[in-house]
Amino acid sequence: MVSAQFVSKLRQDYKIEFKNLALLDEAFTHSSYANEHQEMHLHNYEKLEFLGDAVLELTISEYVYHKYPELDEGELTRLRSNIVRTDGFSSFAIEAGFKDAILLGKGEEKSGARERKTLLEDVFEAFNGALFLDGGIEQVKLFLNQTVFPIIDSGKFNAAPDYKTKLQELLQQNGPVEIEYRVVREEEVVSDTTFTIDLYVEGKKVATAKGRNKKQAEQNVAQVALKEINEDGVEA
Repeated sequence: MVSAQFVSKLRQDYKIEFKNLALLDEAFTHSSYANEHQEMHLHNYEKLEFLGDAVLELTISEYVYHKYPELDEGELTRLRSNIVRTDGFSSFAIEAGFKDAILLGKGEEKSGARERKTLLEDVFEAFNGALFLDGGIEQVKLFLNQTVFPIIDSGKFNAAPDYKTKLQELLQQNGPVEIEYRVVREEEVVSDTTFTIDLYVEGKKVATAKGRNKKQAEQNVAQVALKEINEDGVEA
């Protein structure tokens, strides 16, 4: 399962030590590995990913709530959205040494899945879900205080534009307007997953764009629509 070296790294680098190593193993077990080792009755990380997603949203929400008391609800929501876009979690996973700890099946390993950003993002969420179950919310905060929170403090996420909100505000200046984001294609490539999304306004297709995940694709297609709607364009 996960190596003793990785367990030692968590202890030395982040002062984190799992009481239940089975949770740590589960957080790094891909479904392909579990399927290839059915005799071991392994659980993959997908349920922990579900939990970790909620844990991260809660802890990050609490952090920015106290960090930026001057921001209103809408501004806090946009800031949190910028932070929890899962494409950012892959860099944290790499920095924490998660990439080499993932247990993959032979086919996924051969296809280059270990380099896939969406996989790294999923594992980052699963790890935080496991950390929550093993040590509670304070252990999650301890880890985030050494990884995510310093980046929030740097202001990096503040500058990330929220094109969906900008588009909504522009279109709904004079009243409600129906805006729909439809996933029309999901493509698996060697190093990542690409989503294609069509944007409909009042039932009419106005733009198409791609992204590494649904959230990014939605932001990208909203940006395209803004550039088409505004004659002067929109700054990226």
